[in-house]
Amino acid sequence: MTLLDLPGGIIVGIGTPVERATFTLTETACGDRRAVTVTSVEETVARLEQRCAIWPQSAAVCDDVLRAFEPAATTFSGVITESLAYSTLQSGPEFARWLAERGPATVPPLPDPVQVHRDGDTLHVRFNRVQRHNAFSTDARAALLEALEIARLDPSVDEVVLGGNGRSFCSGGDLAEFGSFVDPSGAHLARTRHSPALVLDELTARLGPRCRAHVHGQVLGSGLEMAAYCGRVSCDPAAVLGLPELALGLIPGAGGTVSITRRIGRWRTAYLVLSGQTIDATTALSWGLVDEIVSAGGPV
Repeated sequence: MTLLDLPGGIIVGIGTPVERATFTLTETACGDRRAVTVTSVEETVARLEQRCAIWPQSAAVCDDVLRAFEPAATTFSGVITESLAYSTLQSGPEFARWLAERGPATVPPLPDPVQVHRDGDTLHVRFNRVQRHNAFSTDARAALLEALEIARLDPSVDEVVLGGNGRSFCSGGDLAEFGSFVDPSGAHLARTRHSPALVLDELTARLGPRCRAHVHGQVLGSGLEMAAYCGRVSCDPAAVLGLPELALGLIPGAGGTVSITRRIGRWRTAYLVLSGQTIDATTALSWGLVDEIVSAGGPV
């Protein structure tokens, strides 16, 4: 058993899965969700060392939040913990550095960021900012909440289907909007009092797999985090899934430390965040991040 200490207090195991490690790397196939199979352990460790050295605070906070979460605990408590940590990082130097490197940005106004239609007792909800790969914005969050509220309040809705128009399901938070909220405490209250994650979790508790998502194209950041709350997730074979937030000096902030951890464990969730690597549909299925692979013609 080998344990490596990386910047930010990250502990990486090599070979045999280790419970106390942030995650374990191996070059052999392994079904243990404490481990991640990679092509080259040496190259992966080098990448992790570099990324954790650039964003040591964000890496440490990510590890802390994932270790603190109890899968059997309430979703609300997990979302609160995540959001408080996220707000802490919003006030930190790593996020400030990313904002300075990005420079000024403006979110383009796009009409109808979410489309909704009802077919019998099924409510179809689709992200509709296709020019930006359905990047998630404040107006999209408000529209999504309004749509989901229909299903939450109307017991005759017995199925909810979440999808995305255009080339992608959702490419994560709109980067042009990041940094527009200068008050981290206010941003925390907005995230937790107006949270699509909590509504999706409530709908899944009621509807089970009839609260479902179909993901395709880019399924990143908040898009992946929200889809993982659904009772069933189908995935296009060409989809690309990942959690890129570390490169902004942040951690997942749309409830992903809860939803994704429940599906794949804290170890593989940490790997996705800290490595910045994306995974394909086949890997997502084997990990349990999605429930089936479905092409346009039907299940693969």
